[in-house]
This record gives sequence, structure tokens and C-alpha cells, in this order.
Amino acid sequence: MTFCLTTEIIKPQNDISINNAVILLHGYGGDGKDISMITTNWKRFLNNTIFLCPNGHEKCLINPTGYQWFDLTNDDPQYILEQSKKAEKKLQQFINEVKIKYNLKNSQICLSGFSQGCMMSINLGLISNENYNCIVGFSGKVINQVDLANRKTSSTKMLLIHGDKDTVVSPTSLLEAKDFLIRNNIEIETEMIKNCDHHIPIEASSKALNYIRNNFNE
Repeated sequence: MTFCLTTEIIKPQNDISINNAVILLHGYGGDGKDISMITTNWKRFLNNTIFLCPNGHEKCLINPTGYQWFDLTNDDPQYILEQSKKAEKKLQQFINEVKIKYNLKNSQICLSGFSQGCMMSINLGLISNENYNCIVGFSGKVINQVDLANRKTSSTKMLLIHGDKDTVVSPTSLLEAKDFLIRNNIEIETEMIKNCDHHIPIEASSKALNYIRNNFNE
């Protein structure tokens, strides 16, 4: 099967059976290969797990060598919401293809992402027909709280991590997301990383790995 999105795929070593999948969504202007670097350590501890890192469905207008899940050259909130919903549909198609190819259920899939990819993961995890195993988000936010609350059909548990020195996506976004998720009865854990700007440090990667391991092992 050919996926609808060009994808960097990291399979379990020695062709062992696949019991779980982590779908990693890159940030604005990034690509699947970029975000896949985090799996270098994760794959050592997540046996029987396949990692799938798709490129965004659109070329990034600011960085033509990278990709985007939605356009940010227009900062109108309604425009951003509409564009993000287009990305949702493409990603839902991609996830369904992954489930078919590897014979997986939502409960065997972790959605994870950085920045814009985190925003998409949060949305996807709350508008599905059934919960995913978990969501791990780095340096993101809830795109539109009113819209997401109205469309919420599932309650995937999640871990959100943010740097306290982030100047791209404000650290207050973590607190706002936590408040929103608690009010909507989502099991949520958060971590604010000290002296961290807009990237994924080793501390954040390690916390995310432990969270995913624990949830896959339940």
C-alpha cells in the first residue's frame, strides 16, 4: 500500500512483529525526516513499535524545502481553523491507511507532534470515533477551543510538554490547553521545561518516551 502522504518509516529491528505505532507530525517548515530523529533513542525502548513520520500535505510557503499542515502567512483565526481542518481530513485518511496496512486499532497508536504537529495531534485525538492509545505533544496549543469543544467525540489521554522560554508558541499556551482539557474531562499531564526555547530537548524526549512506554504496556 502506498500512503497518501510521503512518509519516513522506521520499522522494528529484525522484522519483529508490529504491535504498536507512533505517528510523529513535524512542525511548520519541517518534514518527516526531521521529526524522525527523535526515534533514534525511542526505538531502543519501544520494541514491536513502528514509527511513521509523514510530510505535511502542503509545501511550506515560508520554507519551500519543508512542509506545513496549515498556512501561517495569513494570521486570521478563521482561515487557520479552515486550513487545519483540511489537514485533519488528510491525516485521518493517512491514519486509516496505517491501521489497514499494519492491522492496528486506535488503542495501539500514539499520536505525537511538535508545534504545528502537536496542534494537529490534539485535534485528531479528540475528534476520532474511538480513543487513541495516547497523545504526546511538544510546544503546541489548542487551535480553536470553541470549535474543538463542539466537535469533540473522544477523550484520548495526553502529555503536553513546553519550554518556558519559547518565543514561537507562548508557554501560556500549555496552561490554556491544560485548562481546556481538564474542563472537557481529558486525562492530561503537562511538563514545563526550564530554560528551553522552541525545540525538543533530551529531557522532554525522555519524559515522552516513558509516558508512551507506560501507556503501550497497560
